[in-house]
Amino acid sequence: MTAVRRIAVFCGSNHGRRPAYAAAARAVGAGLAERGIGTVYGGGNVGLMGVLADAALAAGGEVIGVIPESLMAKELGHGSVTTLHVVRSMHERKALMADLSDAFLALPGGFGTYEEILALTTWAQLGLHSKAFGLLDVEGFYQPLLAQFARAVEDGFIRPDQRSLLAVESDPQAMIERLLTASPPHFDRWLERTAR
Repeated sequence: MTAVRRIAVFCGSNHGRRPAYAAAARAVGAGLAERGIGTVYGGGNVGLMGVLADAALAAGGEVIGVIPESLMAKELGHGSVTTLHVVRSMHERKALMADLSDAFLALPGGFGTYEEILALTTWAQLGLHSKAFGLLDVEGFYQPLLAQFARAVEDGFIRPDQRSLLAVESDPQAMIERLLTASPPHFDRWLERTAR
């Protein structure tokens, strides 16, 4: 497995109603920086994105933002990150974040975060990447989504080995350690099977 130098973090552009969400974003930002791992994120200065970036910067970490022109025009770009890439579209944003990162982590968020989770999990399922991906399940936030995944496995739409492409932890430090030390354990075997 390649060494993890940067982790892309997907999260909300709002803070959410529970203080635990911002606390988790701060813990992830600081935790990555303290381990010398760069943070790649959506480039915003608002919501959990801003909390994450500020915490990583305060701990001396590298922070790379990737933001579409349309959001920069609304003055939502973070002015203090290490590097801020301004791209033309949301599609370019997601692709560049994936290219810049060695693993992925999702904090609580809305439709954009869900789309990123599902797109990158699908890319792994199709063999387009073999990077580890984790959901930080803060105060059970992702339990309904995980229940939907379980239903899809039960009803034959997702194979159990495909479901395990997403690691789940509730503690930020445990999640970071898991991403630093593991990739989807079945991935090579699954890829061999689909190539037959």
